Amino acid sequence: MDRNLDGHTDTSHGKLRSVAFIGLGIMGGPMAANLVRAGYRVTGHNRSRAAVDRLVEAGGHAAGSVAEAVADADAVITMLPADAEVTEVVLGEGGVLQHARAGSLLIDMSTISPRTAVALAEAGREYGLRVLDAPVSGGEAGAIEGVLSIMAGGEDADFERAAPLFHALGTTVVHVGPPGAGQTVKAANQLVVAVNIQALAEAVVFLEKAGADLPAALTVLGGGLAGSTVLNRKKDAMLNRDFAPGFRIDLHHKDLGIVTDTARDTGAVLPTGTLVAQLLSSCRENGEGGLDHSALLRGVERLSGRARTD
Repeated sequence: MDRNLDGHTDTSHGKLRSVAFIGLGIMGGPMAANLVRAGYRVTGHNRSRAAVDRLVEAGGHAAGSVAEAVADADAVITMLPADAEVTEVVLGEGGVLQHARAGSLLIDMSTISPRTAVALAEAGREYGLRVLDAPVSGGEAGAIEGVLSIMAGGEDADFERAAPLFHALGTTVVHVGPPGAGQTVKAANQLVVAVNIQALAEAVVFLEKAGADLPAALTVLGGGLAGSTVLNRKKDAMLNRDFAPGFRIDLHHKDLGIVTDTARDTGAVLPTGTLVAQLLSSCRENGEGGLDHSALLRGVERLSGRARTD
């Protein structure tokens, strides 16, 4: 490894061995644990100490600050709720750019706007860091099982270097273009997922009001062209009205905001996506932002005169 003039070790060559993981929530916690199981030395930092303790129990290491976590890392992964948190952790005082080693990889796996992802890549280059935006799809179950879909934007060489790490987290790993492209594809993913969940919610209410055997109906729908990962993963939540959060409505509402803002920037007209964004907003205004996004069902029930209080 080379040594830069500022005294930082240049880690731009060789295998990734040590990983700083910032953000150990519903998604980040199991992802970091999977990296430990894959043989990486993982140092985690999170605002909640309990999340860090769980990583330590899984074989990882604890850091009391972002600076401490990233100081000796070959790669820094951020998995945070939104643009503001990512920007603060990466660009802020005591953040990643001030303390990460030159040549290390910064991999943001959060879901943020493409515009912010490009800005982070530009800022990273000024500090000698190589930056990828690599958001994921698959939800909490995919994070736990290590079967996420990962869409990465950035330089070819940086993607190739990060590929073994990605394959410890997911089964579908694709380089989709330059900086910001990963977030653009993730926005499209969130659009498709939201529309699918809304369609499933409407089908559930339609079937129930028509007196159909709902479990049987969803089983047969799942075996035909209407079948989908969304149906397979969300039908039990809707059948049981169990909306414990795997992916919160608050977060999907944020993601659809990214979709509509980016659509405005690019001139894309998204009538269905815009409508579902409003329906997510309605759920939030009805106090359901902390529930799983399958709770879009509650909004359809309200519109159909079948509102529940449970």
